Formats: sequence, C-alpha cells, structure tokens
Amino acid sequence: MEIKNKKAYFDYEITKELEAGIVLVGTEIKSVRKGSVDLKDSFVTIKNNEAFVLNIYIAKYDEGNIFNHDERRTRKLLLHKTEIKRLKEAKEQEGISIIPLKMYLKKDKAKLLIGIGKGKKLYDKRESIKKRDLERESKAYY
Repeated sequence: MEIKNKKAYFDYEITKELEAGIVLVGTEIKSVRKGSVDLKDSFVTIKNNEAFVLNIYIAKYDEGNIFNHDERRTRKLLLHKTEIKRLKEAKEQEGISIIPLKMYLKKDKAKLLIGIGKGKKLYDKRESIKKRDLERESKAYY
C-alpha cells in the first residue's frame, strides 16, 4: 500500500530523495494502513535540529473512540543528524523546497519518501505536459 504525491513531481524538479520514518500516534497508523492519507500541499520544515512534516492529512479512524487524532497535526520525522544537517543546508539555498513524495509501509513501519527540489516555472510545467502526452501517444501505437 503506497500513497503518492503526484502533484509534487509536476510542481517541482526533484533532485534528491531520502527515506524517513514518521512518528504516528494511536489511530493514525490504522488510517495509514487503510490508505486514508493525502500528501498534497504538505512540506517539511526543520526546527531546533529536528525535521517536521506539516499539512499531511491522515483521516480520522472510523472505528476510533474519543482518543482519535487531529487530521492535520505536525508530525516529527525520524532522521539521522547528518541527514537533518544536509536537509537544513539544502533548505537555506534560494528556491529549494523539501516535499513528501510518497508514504508507504515497510516491515509494518510507516515511511515517508521526501524529495529535495526546486519549483518549476510555468514553461517547465508545459514542457512536462508535452513530454507526457508524447509518451502516451507513442505507447498507444504499440
């Protein structure tokens, strides 16, 4: 089971990818297993030498009780100090963003693939659309 952020590859030119663990509480992991996650409009920030992901939507678990979680809370990422340092250095550069690309389960642990990338301009997005359409047409003939 894998949740992808399709918009990230369209809006950003991803140069580097990194796998991170994510701290989830209570019923969040059940919602992740169910696939009730949306990565759109989420981003990674670094505070006090710790990495956090903001704006990930994890739906409330239907069978949960009063201890259900907040859907858009800030969640901590589990990374090594050196990885956090590299992310911090990359973030300080002009126009660089850190974006969640996909969330998946690996040995029953939730993992988040984050990408370091630069935002695309409008003409770059048009170029991406053109390439995708040409690829689709070439596959249709074979």
